[in-house]
Amino acid sequence: MTLSDHSPTPSKADLRAKARNRRAQRSEADRVAFGHRLAEVEHPALVGADVVALFRGVADEPDTQPLINKLHGRGVRVLLPIVMPDWSLDWAEYVGDDALTSTAYGLLEPTGPRLGAAAIAESDVVLVPAMSIDADGRRLGQGAGCYDRALLFVPTTTPVLAIVYDDEKLDDPLPEETHDRRVDGVFI
Repeated sequence: MTLSDHSPTPSKADLRAKARNRRAQRSEADRVAFGHRLAEVEHPALVGADVVALFRGVADEPDTQPLINKLHGRGVRVLLPIVMPDWSLDWAEYVGDDALTSTAYGLLEPTGPRLGAAAIAESDVVLVPAMSIDADGRRLGQGAGCYDRALLFVPTTTPVLAIVYDDEKLDDPLPEETHDRRVDGVFI
């Protein structure tokens, strides 16, 4: 997919608005089907992974619950984020659906013991949300910078992969700021 045909490079805000609109058009059945596809992926980065940082997709985000359940069922330690008031992320271990709670932001977060912002560094693989991603690993997030700050803790040798719908993989480069950390690719 391309960003534009001969027009100026759109701003991140414009790109987010378009991505949100595109996601709003997606049916719940498509979202759920995509989530089941995610759980079927045997990505090489997950081979031998003992700890995976992941997010619980909500609203129009890809449904990651089937993947979370698969990893947890295999004995993988799954870390889920907790959004703090300053938009940084803390982490807690996923222990089951009954230990998730809805938050003021509409997120589902674990209720177990908090592990601290640096806990993400324990991950063998980090799977991050994105609204779109380009071929060079630039990702467009929601705009709060939660993951840009969280990824500062992740060693550069740890694979970081974005989870996006197929039509959110872009051919044109996304805008990039100095604090943005590129990811290593797309999970699916």
